[in-house]
Amino acid sequence: MVKGDRMSYRLPPLLALRAFEASGRHLSFTKAANELHLTQGAISRQIRLLESFLGHKLFIRLTRKIELTRAGDEYFQAVQQALTIISQATRQTVLDSHRILTLDILPTLATHWLMPRLAGFTECHPGIEVRIVSSIEPADLHSGDTDVAIRVGRLPGARYDRRAPRVDLAMIDNWKGLNIDPLFPDTLIPVVSRKLMDAVGEIATPADLLQYRLINTASRRHAWHDWLAWYGLTAPQDANPLDLGHFFMALQAARDSKGIALVPEVIFANYEWRDELLAPLPAEVPSAGGYYLFTLESTNDDHAVCCLREWILNEAALIAQPSCQSTLV
Repeated sequence: MVKGDRMSYRLPPLLALRAFEASGRHLSFTKAANELHLTQGAISRQIRLLESFLGHKLFIRLTRKIELTRAGDEYFQAVQQALTIISQATRQTVLDSHRILTLDILPTLATHWLMPRLAGFTECHPGIEVRIVSSIEPADLHSGDTDVAIRVGRLPGARYDRRAPRVDLAMIDNWKGLNIDPLFPDTLIPVVSRKLMDAVGEIATPADLLQYRLINTASRRHAWHDWLAWYGLTAPQDANPLDLGHFFMALQAARDSKGIALVPEVIFANYEWRDELLAPLPAEVPSAGGYYLFTLESTNDDHAVCCLREWILNEAALIAQPSCQSTLV
C-alpha cells in the first residue's frame, strides 16, 4: 500500500502529460492546442505545471518556435511510449467489452418476427451488437462471417409425412460441429384480404380457394401444388398465378387484393398488417421441415453467442404453436 500510494503521488497530472506530448511532437504550443481543443494559454500553463512538478525545464522558448531541452527530449520519449501503451490497452479493452455478432436470417422472418423484438435484446445486453444479414442461401457458419443462423428446411435424417408441402431451401453448407435448436414448425396457411373475399366469395373449404388467383413465392415453388394435393385438389390448368420472390411480397400482394397467398403461420402471426387480412381456414398442413437456429459447438463457451442463442430460443418459445412434425432417425 505504501509503495502504491507513493507511486500515485509521484504521477503528474494526465492533462499536463498530454499537453507536453502533443507540444513535443509538434514542437508548437499552437498546434498542440488545436489537437487537444484547448487554448494556447492553457497549453502553456500545463507545461509550466509539469516543469514545476519535475523541477526541470522541458522546452527552450524561442521567438517563433520551441525546442525540447535535453531533459525534455528524454522525458518526451518516455511519455510518448507510455501514452501509446495506455491508448492501445484502452482500445483493446473497449473492443473486448463490445462484441458484434452476425445473425444470418431469412428476409421475411427478419422483418416481421426478429426486428420488432431485437430492441429487447439490446436493452438487456448493451455490450453486444447484432448485425443482421438476410438471405435464403445455405448458411455457412464455418467461414467466420456468421455467428448465428436461422433457416427453414429439412433436417438430415428426419422423416416427414410424404404428403407434406416440400421446403426447397437448403439450410446449411457444412453440418459438422453445429448446435441445432428447433424454433417453430413451418405450417402454411392461406391468407386473403377482406375486400377481395367480399368481392369473390366466402372461403369455407379448401376447394373454395380455387376461385381465387393464387400467389406463388419463388422460394416455395411447390407450396400451393403440395398444399392443395394434401386435400386432394389441383389448381385449374388455366390458372394464372402471380409469381413473387419472397413472402413479404406475397403478403403485400394479398393486402392489395391481387390474390390469395400461402404463407407460414409464424410469419402471418407476426405480420404488422395482419388485421387487413383473413386466414379463413385452420392451420393444419405442416410442411416437410421447420425453422431452426444454428450455432457452432465451438462457441458454446462464448458468452455473447450464448446470450443471443438463449434470447432467440426464449422468444421462439413464446409463440404458441404445435410441436414440429418430424422425427429424427
